[in-house]
Amino acid sequence: MLAKNVHIISLGCPKNQVDSEVMGAILAESGYLLTDRPEDASVILINTCAFILPAREEAIAEILQAAAWKKGRKDSRPHLIVTGCLPQRYGKELEESLPEVDLFLGTAEIPHIGRHLDRLRNLPKTKTGGTRRSVVGRPTFLMNAGHKRLISSPAHSAYIKIADGCSNRCSYCVIPSIRGKARSRTIDDILREAEELAARGVRELIITAQDTTAYGLDRKGKPGLSRLLREMAAIDGLSWIRLLYTYPARLTEELLRTIAEEEKICRYLDIPIQHSDDAILTAMNRRGDNALIRKVIAHAREVIPDIALRTSLIVGFPGETPRRFERLLAFVRETRFDHLGVFPYSREEGTVAAILPSRISEKEKERRRGLIMEEQASISREINSVLIGTRQEILIEGPGELEGFTRVGRCRRQAPEIDGVTHLRGGNPEVGEIVACRITAADDYDLFAEFIGEEESK
Repeated sequence: MLAKNVHIISLGCPKNQVDSEVMGAILAESGYLLTDRPEDASVILINTCAFILPAREEAIAEILQAAAWKKGRKDSRPHLIVTGCLPQRYGKELEESLPEVDLFLGTAEIPHIGRHLDRLRNLPKTKTGGTRRSVVGRPTFLMNAGHKRLISSPAHSAYIKIADGCSNRCSYCVIPSIRGKARSRTIDDILREAEELAARGVRELIITAQDTTAYGLDRKGKPGLSRLLREMAAIDGLSWIRLLYTYPARLTEELLRTIAEEEKICRYLDIPIQHSDDAILTAMNRRGDNALIRKVIAHAREVIPDIALRTSLIVGFPGETPRRFERLLAFVRETRFDHLGVFPYSREEGTVAAILPSRISEKEKERRRGLIMEEQASISREINSVLIGTRQEILIEGPGELEGFTRVGRCRRQAPEIDGVTHLRGGNPEVGEIVACRITAADDYDLFAEFIGEEESK
C-alpha cells in the first residue's frame, strides 16, 4: 500500500460522476495516486447519492463494505471518507450511526478535498476519533473549466455539467434542499471545458444538469440552452452532442429547431414527465398538464421526425388511484416512447409529498412498475424492429459481448447506461470510432448490425 493511494467509489447520477472526476483531478494534483484496488488504498472515498431510499441503501451498503475492508486490513488501515449528497442531507447525524467513517464532507467541500485528506492523514491515528468528523455547509459549489477532471467514463464520451442545483420544487424531490437553487455556468466557461474535452479525444458530449432546460434563467441576459448548443456544435473534434434532463414545460420551439438544424446534436431527447394524470401532476407540483405534455411530444416529433424520446415515470405517488394508474398506462401505450424508466415513489422526509395521504403499498408500486415496463418492452421491440434495414452511425464502445459480434457500441438514439446497445458484426473498428452500419435485427432494447464502413465525412 502506498501512503497516498486513493480509491474512489462514485454512486448515483452522471452529475455525481462529474463531481467525482473533479475530486479525482484535485487529488492527483495534490500528489495522490488513484487506484482501482481498494486493498491498495490508504484512503477510500465514497461519493454518495441520497435522492431516494434505494440510493441511500446503496450508499450505506458501500460504506459498510468499505468499513469491512478497513477492519480486515492487517497493515495500516485506510481512512474512510464519505462525500456528496448523503452527508449534505444528514450532516452530523451520520457520525453516530456510521462510526467507521473518518470524515463526512458536504458538496461545498469538493474543491477542498485535497486539503481535507492532507489534514486527516497528518493526524495521529489515535486522535482521529476526537476530531471534527463532518464538514457540511451551504451547497454553493459550482464547478468551472478551471476544475480539471479525471474522466472515468470511456475516453471518447464524457458528461458536461452545465449547471447545479434546482429551483423547480417538485413536491416529491429533495434535490433543492441538498444541491441548492439552480446555478448556471457561463456559456464561455462551458465552451472552454467542451473544447478541452474535444482536444483530449472526446467524440460525444452528454449535457447534464438537474434541469438542462432551466439553463441560464438565473444569469443576466438569460443566455439560454439553444445558444449554448449552437456554439457547442461549432467546436472542432466533437461528433455527437446529447441532451439529458429536459423539463417538458420548457421545451421551446427554438430548442427543438436547434436540435433539428444542428447535425452534431443527436435527435434524442430525455423528457422526464413523471406522470400523465392531471391530479397527480398537480400534487407533484409539476408545471404543465397532460395536454401540454402531449402537445410538446407531438410537436417534437413534428419538428424532428426521427427523434428518439426517453422519459421517466413515478408510480405509486400518493393519490394514484387504480383509475389514475390506468390512465398513465394508456398514455404509455398511446405515446410510444423509444426508451422509458419507471421508479416506485419514494416517500422522502422534508418534502411536501411526504405528508400526503392515500399511500400505496410497496408491493402495489412494484406491480404497477412491472405492468408499465412489460408494456414498454413490447413497444421498444416494435420501434426497434422498424429500424431493421436502416443505416445508422455507431460509436464503438468496446469488444463484442455476444458470439459472432466483433464490437459493441451505441447509435445516436442510445444514451450510455440507461438505454440499450448495438451489437456489431464485421469490421475491426477501434474503440471511440464512429462507423456506419446497417441494422439487421432487434430485440426489446438492443440492436444488431453489420459493419458498412468508416464514418462518412461531414
